[in-house]
Amino acid sequence: MSKPFQGKVAIITGASRGLGAGIARHFAAKGADLVINYTSDNSTAAAKELVSELESKHKVKAVTAQCDITTADGPQQLIDIAKSHFTKGGKFQIDILINNAGIVNPAPMGSVTLDEFNKTFELNARAPLFVVQAAIPYLPNDRSGRIINVSSITTSMGFWWQSCYAGTKGALEAMTRVWARELGERATVNSINPGAMMTGMYSGLPQEMLEKVWSLNYMAPLAKPREGIDSPETVEAAKGLGGRPAYLEEVAGIIALLSMPEAGWITGQVIGSNGGGVMTKG
Repeated sequence: MSKPFQGKVAIITGASRGLGAGIARHFAAKGADLVINYTSDNSTAAAKELVSELESKHKVKAVTAQCDITTADGPQQLIDIAKSHFTKGGKFQIDILINNAGIVNPAPMGSVTLDEFNKTFELNARAPLFVVQAAIPYLPNDRSGRIINVSSITTSMGFWWQSCYAGTKGALEAMTRVWARELGERATVNSINPGAMMTGMYSGLPQEMLEKVWSLNYMAPLAKPREGIDSPETVEAAKGLGGRPAYLEEVAGIIALLSMPEAGWITGQVIGSNGGGVMTKG
């Protein structure tokens, strides 16, 4: 297997489970050394297990970085942890930074609380800003750096109950364009906008909202489940969602494409990552 990220250091926020772990596995398979960020003590075992898996299976170096990036000093702690493990010959460089950590907090208008909005904004929008800011001194100086922000299909759908989530992910997309200009000599900066994924992300949502998710997935041309090709679990999940969720490796693969040297002419973009559920004009 080709290893285009051999020797490169990638930092992934919110990476102990779900999409973050899927991204880590995809990048490790392509040779990247990894910093696995997470926050809660409850995620420590999963993060350590993931690191052990990546190092054993792919012979890369992977480290955990437990820190809350929504705190004032959390972003700098994350970069300092990475620096302590990946400084070579007195030099430390961040080649790839993936802002994946996020929270949904769905609530219909009339029920949104200030606390819910603040917590969503702190993780989805404010934290990526300060993580990127802390990383700036260690980005390449030849435009080879890659920053990818994980946004959401909801920013384009006007989707029900998503004032907090869509609003804060929309802010992240706006900052993506700002950073693409300001960091142009250091790195490309892009966002992706996935929809439903095989993470169990909808398992705790009310039935009323699941029915609305159905219409979103039904419109995605690549979401029709394929008997004999998709796993039985995926086909079953599609029945209540209007279409199959994305496999994690499908979304991780798009992030990897944006991280390749050949993607050096793409910046400031929101790249469709939802099976055609939203078709954007680039």
